[in-house]
Amino acid sequence: MARTLSIHPDDPQPRLLAQTADILREGGVAALPTDSCYAFGCCLGEKDAMERIRRLRGVDERHHLTLMCRDLSQIAQFAHVDNAQYRLLKAVTPGSYVFILEGTKELPRRLLHPKRKTIGLRVPDHCVARALLDELGEPLLTSTLLLPGDESPLTEGWEIRDRLDDALDVILDGGHCGVEPTTVVDLTRQPPELVRAGRGSLAPFGFEG
Repeated sequence: MARTLSIHPDDPQPRLLAQTADILREGGVAALPTDSCYAFGCCLGEKDAMERIRRLRGVDERHHLTLMCRDLSQIAQFAHVDNAQYRLLKAVTPGSYVFILEGTKELPRRLLHPKRKTIGLRVPDHCVARALLDELGEPLLTSTLLLPGDESPLTEGWEIRDRLDDALDVILDGGHCGVEPTTVVDLTRQPPELVRAGRGSLAPFGFEG
C-alpha cells in the first residue's frame, strides 16, 4: 500500500520531501506532480524500480524514459551537449520539455535506447519536483503517469491512489497539475525533430503549431 503524502504545491514541506527521498533511496517508486502532469519516479540506480515503471506504463526498453534533472549542469553530466544545444536548453529550461540527447558513460546502458544510446532529459518548472531533486541530490528516472489503455494521464492524488495503491510506494499529492504531457524534442537530429507536441511552447524551436 502506497504512503500518500499531501504536499503543498508551492511551498512543499521539508519533512515530506525527506520521507519521499528515503523511500526512493530504498528502491521505491513514487508518483509526483510536475509542471506538465503527474509522473512516475525512481532513483537512477534502482534497476527493479525502473522495471516496475516500465511494467506500469506498458512500455519496453525502446521507449525513452526521462532523466529529470535539477539544472543544466546535471544534464551536461549525463548527456553529450554541444554549444548550440546548450544555448537552446538554457533558453527554455526550466520548463515542460523533454529533450532526447545522446547519453554519456555516466549512465547505465539499461537506461539508454538500445540502438540509439539516447535518453530523455528535462528540468521541471514545478516547486515539488525541484525541491525533491534538491533533497535527493541526484536526478530522478521518470515517465508520464499514463496507464495502458488510458487516453490521458492521471491528474488527482485520490485517483492515483485508487488505481495504483498496491503498485506504488509513495504518492506525493500536490493537487491537480494538468493532463497535458511535456513537449518532446529530439536534439540528436539536425534540425531538431518534434517527437510530441505537449505543454511546452513550440515557438523556440520554429515548429509549426
